[in-house]
Amino acid sequence: MSLDPVILAQDLIRCPSVTPNEAGALDLLQQHLQAMGFVCTRMPFAESDTPDVDNLYARLGTDGPNLCFAGHTDVVPEGVASQWSHPAFGGEIHDGKLYGRGAADMKGAIAAWVAAISRHQAKGTLPVGSLSFLITGDEEGPAINGTRKMLDKLDQMGEKLDACITGEPTNPEKMGEMIKIGRRGSLNATLKITGKQGHVGYAHLADNAAHHLVRICHELIGWEIDQGTAHFQPSTLSFTTIDIGNPVTNIIPGHATAAFNIRFNDLHTSASLIAEINAHIHNIMGESHGVEMDVRVSGESFLTPPDKLCAVVTQACEAITGNRPVLSTSGGTSDSRFIHAFCPVLDFGLVGKTMHQIDEHVATADIYALTDIYEKVITDFFIQHS
Repeated sequence: MSLDPVILAQDLIRCPSVTPNEAGALDLLQQHLQAMGFVCTRMPFAESDTPDVDNLYARLGTDGPNLCFAGHTDVVPEGVASQWSHPAFGGEIHDGKLYGRGAADMKGAIAAWVAAISRHQAKGTLPVGSLSFLITGDEEGPAINGTRKMLDKLDQMGEKLDACITGEPTNPEKMGEMIKIGRRGSLNATLKITGKQGHVGYAHLADNAAHHLVRICHELIGWEIDQGTAHFQPSTLSFTTIDIGNPVTNIIPGHATAAFNIRFNDLHTSASLIAEINAHIHNIMGESHGVEMDVRVSGESFLTPPDKLCAVVTQACEAITGNRPVLSTSGGTSDSRFIHAFCPVLDFGLVGKTMHQIDEHVATADIYALTDIYEKVITDFFIQHS
């Protein structure tokens, strides 16, 4: 008998696995996978100044090709518990909807992929090759002790991934609408301007850091980074905070800071963007300027060109839902940004319009539909590689 994906999703939701706490979610998943014959390897990682994180790699079969499912059992906090109509970690079903933190993002998809494999086992239709899981507990957090380190470890072990589907919620409103074949890169920068404090009545004796910051902000806001590509929308720059920290009216500030985010397409790397930002600052401030810039890159842009893997998922979506999915690179980042360096990868999962919200939920019918899609994806992928 095959597993019921909705029941498994309920059980996973009832594990309050808020990053970085495993809270039994990986234990539960491992228990099911071992019963199905998977060889499971836990991969805990720790690094100074970051939380310890547990992760799970599981593989069924030893031959190639190896089709991997990537995902995460960690979830964001529930927020204000009293605002939920149904308990955030209750896994309750009401009016055909499964409520709970992680229902959409992304315990429901994990349950669907497990159930799809269990269907193949029950029917005796498991393909020749391998199926694997790459499950992290650090996707919603810093993403330091999760997928990136797991991939390095697998490489050291000689494990080869031939293709990967990441189960992030990709559909805006209904199943079969959208596959993510790439993601924009994300760069966060903080500018620190140093001038010279002074009295507003003697402005010529001061160097106003706020004025310099305003000019730099104006320059960057007016920067048309690009006009987009065939698969990516134009890159965007958004200021997220501007801070002067001056509580009085008669002091010219000597310090000012601002932070911004750039979501960028595959016309750029983070290094090329940093060089361009520095050029803009130089245009405003000249050679000698009191500007420091701290940069954190959470991921480079990437694109998996539409190929065999994309065709398999597209055809499965259309066969099960009647919808031909749009190939998109919109939205935020996913751990596919790390996986793409190892094998072709795309994102496809549930409807994501309530992810990270109060009363996060998915239709139970959508979980069953996703299981149907995943079951067909597994069949067709291995037929294609036979």
